[in-house]
Amino acid sequence: MQLLIPPTLIVALFSCNNTVGENSNVQNLPKTMITALVWAPDWSEEMHQIAIEFTKTHPQIDVDVQFMIGNSVEENIKPKVAANNLPDIMSVNPNAYSAELADQGILADVSGSAAWNNMLDSLKQDWVSKTNKHFGISGGVAATLIYYNKEMFKRAKITALPTNFEEFLRVCEQLKKADMTPIVLSGAYPNALANGPFSFGFANNVVPNQPDWKMKIGNGSLNFNTPEVANIFAKIKLLADRNYVQKGYMTTGYAAGIDLFTKGNAAMAFQGTWASGRLIQGNHFETGVFLPPWNAVGQRTIPVIGSETGFAVCETKNKQAALQFLEFIYGKGFQIEQNKRQNIPPMKKMEGKVVSDSQIINYISTISQSPVTVSPYYSFLPASTIDMLHPLLQQVLFGKITPKNAAKMIDLSIKNEAQKHYN
Repeated sequence: MQLLIPPTLIVALFSCNNTVGENSNVQNLPKTMITALVWAPDWSEEMHQIAIEFTKTHPQIDVDVQFMIGNSVEENIKPKVAANNLPDIMSVNPNAYSAELADQGILADVSGSAAWNNMLDSLKQDWVSKTNKHFGISGGVAATLIYYNKEMFKRAKITALPTNFEEFLRVCEQLKKADMTPIVLSGAYPNALANGPFSFGFANNVVPNQPDWKMKIGNGSLNFNTPEVANIFAKIKLLADRNYVQKGYMTTGYAAGIDLFTKGNAAMAFQGTWASGRLIQGNHFETGVFLPPWNAVGQRTIPVIGSETGFAVCETKNKQAALQFLEFIYGKGFQIEQNKRQNIPPMKKMEGKVVSDSQIINYISTISQSPVTVSPYYSFLPASTIDMLHPLLQQVLFGKITPKNAAKMIDLSIKNEAQKHYN
């Protein structure tokens, strides 16, 4: 995947306060209760507030907000689909699993909505199924990057940011010798490990030699049982083995990992743009960001960028009411979440005043110009492989399986999924 967002467009996004109205084709409805199943690990309060504000302006519709738990969107959706107990609107990822749900008639086509028409053109293809159904709206422009404490880097006498993995290890060693914890590792939240070091490992270890990698994953012809894939896991394990991570890293969850960085207890955090509001604003130190140097010496770093987890409307009896709520989320309600998260919005035009961090804007602008980019892992791995990857990452860190065996297991999962699909 290559996703290019012109810098001029990004700048324009944050200077435009044009109003985006709700879908005029959706009629007023009788009193209705809709269910929203939402992935919001760090903005649950904001999601509740969006629902409250929606009902104020749509008194005929109440919203029952429920939150996804665990390590992936897919593990929350699968039981709902199997039991035919779908919510009316839910968080989904821009991947083959969601696209298949659309083609099966489970997710509605939202191409007639104002939200779809207002989504950045560079993101739209992520949300189109094989039968041309437009099955969701992105939650933002998603990228993973390394946030760093400039004060701690200065105290450790680090004068240049690393540009390859060997230099990164030297930076970690320098921080460790200065009696600092180099980087946060959220072992209890493998989603963070997959979004960060796994996605960057795949981008820089595999993609340079596999120009048709996404198609090959789909048909099962991409070999994951290789030293290059094993090295993805080995790099993560190496950080722990060299004690470059915090004590008790295998019990550190999502919020705790962010807190370790923001409280100045670790010099770096490998996190997503979706957490920039928490990681940059309000700290007692100045925070910088840089491109994770997961590349080998002499190789160009391939960045990770794509669509963030977004929303889809399900084909339920409350579909029309859910469409109204979808429009509100990306209209008047969007600034409620955005002004906390300070991510890159997925829309061309936004209603009201929204805030995004200038460093994140500049970072996205820079990496969008890269000749090759790779989307996050959740957008290209099969749903069953995503479910396998999370505990697999933890097992490697616990030393229960080797990186080589982890690569072999991922390879079997990819091939089995492809075989089921083609059969």
